[in-house]
Amino acid sequence: MEDVRAVTRHIPPGRVTTYGAIAEFLTLGSARMVGWALFQGVSLTDDLPAHRVVNRRGELSGRNHFSTPTTMQERLEAEGVVVRNDRVEDFATRFWSPNELLNL
Repeated sequence: MEDVRAVTRHIPPGRVTTYGAIAEFLTLGSARMVGWALFQGVSLTDDLPAHRVVNRRGELSGRNHFSTPTTMQERLEAEGVVVRNDRVEDFATRFWSPNELLNL
């Protein structure tokens, strides 16, 4: 669980990644495990930028885990990410791969 949080903390502002990309990077085998780790017993008011993790289609599938269903979108928009119909616009350009951590 801490590995998922550590990777999530590296997602740059204005960028997003997917549950699956984190799962693949950590060889967890399941995107659902990443979602569980992010939202299990975590206060989403801390420094964990879980709002930057979306599903493989760029949809804000975790939005109901925040204090309000619009919090995730509001946080992304504050970072310059355009969201329409609960989906990140220009998802391919905004996508951040955890593999970039290997270059640090």
